[in-house]
Amino acid sequence: MARLYDTSMYDRTRPVGSFWETTVPSPMVDPPLSHTLHCDTAIIGSGFTGLSAALHLAEAGEQVCILEAGTPGWGASGRNGGFCCVGSTRLSDEELLQRFGRDETYRFFQHQRDGVELVRHLAQQYNLSIDAQGNGEIQVAHRPSRRSALENQYAFFKDVAEYPCVLWTSEELTEKALQIPEGYGALWLGVGFGLNPMKYVQGLATAVRQRAIALYAHSPVEAWEKTDAKHQLHTPGGTVVARRVLIATNGYTSEALFPAFEGRLLPVMSNILTTRPLTSEELAAQGWHTETPVFNTQNLLFYFRLLADGRFLFGGRGGMVGSQEESDRRRHVLTQQFRRTFPAWSEVEITHFWNGLACTSANLTPHIGSFAEDPSVFYALAYHGNGVAAATWSGRAIAQIMTDQAQLTDFSAVYRQPLKAFPLPGLRMWYLRSLYALYTLQDALP
Repeated sequence: MARLYDTSMYDRTRPVGSFWETTVPSPMVDPPLSHTLHCDTAIIGSGFTGLSAALHLAEAGEQVCILEAGTPGWGASGRNGGFCCVGSTRLSDEELLQRFGRDETYRFFQHQRDGVELVRHLAQQYNLSIDAQGNGEIQVAHRPSRRSALENQYAFFKDVAEYPCVLWTSEELTEKALQIPEGYGALWLGVGFGLNPMKYVQGLATAVRQRAIALYAHSPVEAWEKTDAKHQLHTPGGTVVARRVLIATNGYTSEALFPAFEGRLLPVMSNILTTRPLTSEELAAQGWHTETPVFNTQNLLFYFRLLADGRFLFGGRGGMVGSQEESDRRRHVLTQQFRRTFPAWSEVEITHFWNGLACTSANLTPHIGSFAEDPSVFYALAYHGNGVAAATWSGRAIAQIMTDQAQLTDFSAVYRQPLKAFPLPGLRMWYLRSLYALYTLQDALP
């Protein structure tokens, strides 16, 4: 099974329609591959993972070529909510401790913290304007019963992850950040910030070009063969011959790309809307006075933040097909939820709506490594909807492994598990449908 969603979700000629696209000038047009090219490492995908890996490989003296089926940042990297934060796993704190132990769990959260700082570092190193906003992130209890869950998370982040964090009552939440009907206290976590993901990914692409790294757009890999220890990646117009390959395509990975991927990933849809710029009076009417990114305690969570120009971004999970008809329904549902969450903005115009694919794995953790079937094929992916920092860090980590600057065992066991197949992978969308139904029931409990 090559694709799990409607073909329109993978159409690189189809406009995304995101607000982020309006904030950057027309990007440089990278040419498609039109010849045969030899390099040390071929990278498939030019999102955060692929671009970060390319920059770090080039720093180590590697000759790198990037193949992109669309344009840099066309996938999740250019259309996400801009949360440069932690949270790249769907495992609970308790499950992480039970499965990996305290030391490996601690290392995992230090990697995530390092990822946030790496984004800041790259923005400074390459002089990227990324509209950084806020300090940390805020998780809001959407039901009174979820307050105890926040207390448990507070203890975990303080004692295990060793992050700065503070529990807020509902009154403190109103005083320090925001006021919403479903706000029963919050946890402030002092790691993370908001950014403009399109400015960030386009900035990384510019840095790649400035380093004379070969970047080819509209060059999907249509055939892959290996002869004499060299990989030959064939695109519509040319061929790349490389000693190693890095797959950095995350939720847009085709299972036909490499046989070992079959049944191992499950993309999930996320939907986002943005409003027109809000006035200071409108912000005050809703009691909003923070630039720090916010999300709630629902399993099918909602995430939201005030943007640099005063617009408001509101996003949430959902969608099983990816067709235009379903997208229209998701826009209606998300708009209604936005207006219920922020009643003072019930008449505010919605200017943009878009969606895209995040990526989950059967292990419910992110992954870096190489395939046992062919150790010269590497991967870094599956950030579970929180990949701005994790993908940037993973790109650097896998580059260090590929150039023998680090061993896989230098990183947390959470990251280095082999990709495993879902049980009966042909039923993955039915698993997802059942999980969404369960989450909807759980989220409605008082």
